[in-house]
Amino acid sequence: MATPPLPSSTSTTTSVLSTASSLADSLFQRSLDDLIKSLRSDPSSEPSIISRALSEIQREIRSSDPLTKSIALQKLTYLSSLHFHPMSFAAFHTLELLPSLSPQTKRLAYLAASLSFHPSTTDLLPLATHQLHKDLTSLSNPSSSPFLPSLALHLLSLASSADLSSHLAPDLVPLLSRSSPLQPKAVAATYRVLSLCPSTVPVLFKPLVDCLSSDNPLTVSAAVGAFCELSAAPNDPAPYLPLAPEIYRVLVNSRSNWTLIKALKIFSRLVPLEPRLGSRIVEPICKFLCESQAKSLVLECIKTVVTCLHTHTEAMRLAIDKIKELLSSDDDPNLRYLGLQTLGMLAPGHLWALEESREVVAQSLTDPDRSICHEALRVMMAMTLQENSIENCTLLVRQAAKSDPEFANEILDSVLSLCSKDFYELVVDFDWYVSLLGKMVRIVHCTKGDEISRQLVDIGLRVRDVRPELVRVARELLIDPSLLGNHFLYNVLSAAAWISGEYVEFSKDPMELVEALLQPRTSLLPTSARAVYIQSVFKVLTFSCNSYIDENSSLLNDTIIARMLSLIEMTVGPLAESEEAEVEDRVMNLLGVVRLVANIKDLSGDKDKDGMIYEVVRAMYDLFSDEMGPVSANAQKKISVPEDLDLKENLDDLSEFMSDNDTTMSRSNPSILFYPQSRNTSEEVEVGPSRVAESTSLEEHRKRHGLYYLSADKESAEPELTKDYPRVNETLPPSNGDTARRVKVTKPRPTVVKLDEGEDLAASSSLSTKVEVAKDDTLSGAIKEVLLGRKGNGASSGFDASSSSQGKGKDKVKGKEIKSKKSEDGESKDRHKGRRKHKHKKETMPPVSVAQETPVIQDFLL
Repeated sequence: MATPPLPSSTSTTTSVLSTASSLADSLFQRSLDDLIKSLRSDPSSEPSIISRALSEIQREIRSSDPLTKSIALQKLTYLSSLHFHPMSFAAFHTLELLPSLSPQTKRLAYLAASLSFHPSTTDLLPLATHQLHKDLTSLSNPSSSPFLPSLALHLLSLASSADLSSHLAPDLVPLLSRSSPLQPKAVAATYRVLSLCPSTVPVLFKPLVDCLSSDNPLTVSAAVGAFCELSAAPNDPAPYLPLAPEIYRVLVNSRSNWTLIKALKIFSRLVPLEPRLGSRIVEPICKFLCESQAKSLVLECIKTVVTCLHTHTEAMRLAIDKIKELLSSDDDPNLRYLGLQTLGMLAPGHLWALEESREVVAQSLTDPDRSICHEALRVMMAMTLQENSIENCTLLVRQAAKSDPEFANEILDSVLSLCSKDFYELVVDFDWYVSLLGKMVRIVHCTKGDEISRQLVDIGLRVRDVRPELVRVARELLIDPSLLGNHFLYNVLSAAAWISGEYVEFSKDPMELVEALLQPRTSLLPTSARAVYIQSVFKVLTFSCNSYIDENSSLLNDTIIARMLSLIEMTVGPLAESEEAEVEDRVMNLLGVVRLVANIKDLSGDKDKDGMIYEVVRAMYDLFSDEMGPVSANAQKKISVPEDLDLKENLDDLSEFMSDNDTTMSRSNPSILFYPQSRNTSEEVEVGPSRVAESTSLEEHRKRHGLYYLSADKESAEPELTKDYPRVNETLPPSNGDTARRVKVTKPRPTVVKLDEGEDLAASSSLSTKVEVAKDDTLSGAIKEVLLGRKGNGASSGFDASSSSQGKGKDKVKGKEIKSKKSEDGESKDRHKGRRKHKHKKETMPPVSVAQETPVIQDFLL
């Protein structure tokens, strides 16, 4: 038998319970006023109050009662606006309230929708398409409220998607064409739609152009702002060239500073594409500079003149005067910052203007405002040339000594980068620059030790004439014990030690160098630095012994040599048991030489008797006497790969020729042993047949893969590539660069060794100016098709919006120009038409120049 219909009674019970729950929620629901009062009454419990309110909202917003849902949404909107709580979870519930007939509820729903929708929740927007379409077209219904389209436009401007924009684009056309208070909002929504969906350009672009000729100043301002954003980078501004007459009319007739600023921004992007536009806009810009009291408008005029009107002398002179007025604004630091920013834009074309304001820029380096200090530093770097490099860099280093640690290191970094650019192009006196590097090291907060050490060594390798001064600066660094406690300067001290040993022949007192290199506080240095110190002592010792034997120096006698040997043995001897392998290795070498030449003071002069010591000293001196030159960063790239070398060949067959003993060390103990575990080498090693077989196998492998082995002949092992590199201070052929500007100084600039053009690319890349190329995206392509015309005559139909405004009598000047064009000779007119038809036949080809295809711009510029 059939059972009774229990589900019907169950559903009825559920419905009753749901209704009762909704009624209970509405009766005991807290309003927005209650939430605000509870937050203000107990500020210390704000997190717990907000947490409890959010849990209530999440329960109430799922209610079927519209009033309960709207109050919950109201509270959530308040918390999201003031306390930044996400409300994306309520996106669907806001859509449920959009069709509400209550104006207050509908307004709340639109506000909540604009806050809850973002790129991750726009998949729900298609559900609101019908309601938005209904509200956008509600003006056709006399009984509907006039504020409904405003709410829909607000949501469309803030939260939209490409799909929603394509569906609602036709609904915006009546709002753009009708002069009403909703027209500016419609313009803003149109910009959003065009940005998201370029396929709507044929529908919306011409009505948007018509808004430039509107009688409503707010509409014109909104339209100019829209075109300013559409033409901004990374979009291509070239398609907007046909709009130049309309933008110019706005520039001349508008009284709104905000609108004029946006129009100037548009022209600053169009003038580089069509330079003749500059002669048309220079007059109104000069008028604004002379008459306007609005600093924002004056600043935009200055930027426009500096960026794209630099060929107009009168406008440039006026802009520079205004920049000086901004720099002299003692009561407003914002104006001083903007003045420095625009002053830096004058480089490098108008450096004379920067030199005139040099004192003001130097004073700005001490400004309490950090932004002004940074901008003044940037301007000081821009105005530095060979003529004033010594003065400017000395001023900056002196200022770094008085600045805070962060700004001091920023100044030092800027000076180091500027002076080392293009193989020290700006440095005329290298003796001055080396001493300046030494002063940088003594600045208390200096942390640029790595770069300073690199440049000290690099200058020593490249510039021979500066080596005496370089040794003097290195000596001052080594004898200063206060520098040994700064870990940022370890590399500088290491470089100073290397310079002192490599160029010891320029030292006035080798004994003083040895004492500085072996002072007790050197134990604070890391292993790498101590190894360089010991190696430099080795070089100084060999030089001193050789000079003593050859009697080349009056400072080196028996007493000095004996004292030097005793000091080395006493100071370096304890380091022979060092746990650091590199230090121990160099110490053992140094002590071996000390013991070898310990009796040098007792030489009798008989070469037969003392020949061994003499030859050892001479050999060691010759070992370090060869000059070291710079190595190009591109040296490896210049080595050609041999024809019979196959870099892709599999080397797995090496395992056939290797025994287990060859790989035991690397497999059992991955660490590398720098010295043997036992110093007793008296054990004899027997060579068995297996060793002979392995040797024979390796010889066979060497015959097969000879390119992987070093040559046994030393002369043949030297690469022939070194012949292509110039030796240190070798005269180089003159470069093809710009040598028109050179400084006349009493002391000639020393030779700087340059190996190739790409060597210093990494150092100068940070200061190079990167030119951004505007990309021709989908939106720009669609606008080109509309303005240039894809159907009919591209030149005549491409500016229908402006021609319609002329029909209304909005632009009489342009109308006269077009009438004068129409009254030209008939034959030339026919030829012009024939040329248009010819361009229409080649419609598929990309346009060569927008200015050539838009005669309206040509007439405008005449």
